[in-house]
Amino acid sequence: MRILLSNDDGYFAPGLACLAASLSAIADVTVVAPERDRSGASNSLTLDRPLNLRRAANGFYYVNGTPTDCVHLAVTGMLEAQPDMVISGINAGANMGDDTIYSGTVAAATEGFLLGIPAIAVSLAGKELAHYETAARVVVELVQRFEKNTHDHPWLLNVNVPDIAYEQLQGNLVTRLGKRHRAEPVIKSTNPRGETVYWVGPAGKAQDAGEGTDFHAINNRCVSITPLQVDLTQFGQLDAVQAWLEKSTA
Repeated sequence: MRILLSNDDGYFAPGLACLAASLSAIADVTVVAPERDRSGASNSLTLDRPLNLRRAANGFYYVNGTPTDCVHLAVTGMLEAQPDMVISGINAGANMGDDTIYSGTVAAATEGFLLGIPAIAVSLAGKELAHYETAARVVVELVQRFEKNTHDHPWLLNVNVPDIAYEQLQGNLVTRLGKRHRAEPVIKSTNPRGETVYWVGPAGKAQDAGEGTDFHAINNRCVSITPLQVDLTQFGQLDAVQAWLEKSTA
């Protein structure tokens, strides 16, 4: 099995190294990751300059671009054969609810999905980040399940794993995305030159975190597995917008 592995924390991230080591025991793994931390890059592509592909001493490839760049470059130009799966992570921190809109981790997996390849984004949900091996073991098990039971259409799975020992996990739950309260305001400060600068504030706390959500699963020490889709069409509003347009032109 051929796996393309990427992330958004950079090719030097401990979560990437842990996952690569675990997956290499069961698959042929190629790592193509950003040259630096690109957290929050979402699905952006670099279109204003060429990209460079280099190889680090540990064998990982890195690109001076976004997570999406890495997967797009690898699948459409670098690899001789299409991978059987694209996996992104292990992210240093959760990607739940509204986080998925901004996440470079999810974006790398999404690019694989858009190119017709089954994809998994995996994040370690916690602050201490002490149990990357737990998340790696969960991903290995998911890949082994995929090998035994493939499916007709590619899936895009967003996986969040509690930052606890593997033996403490309370199982896997298929979940929907929860929702956070609005983000905290930007933080205003002054740089050494006396210029006013702004830092993006922290994400809001969970608002919709009831049973069935990714937040609820993590709070109950379960692995959260959320199937994602890319179509942003709000089908429930098509008729309403059509009626609004007709009234506006009457």
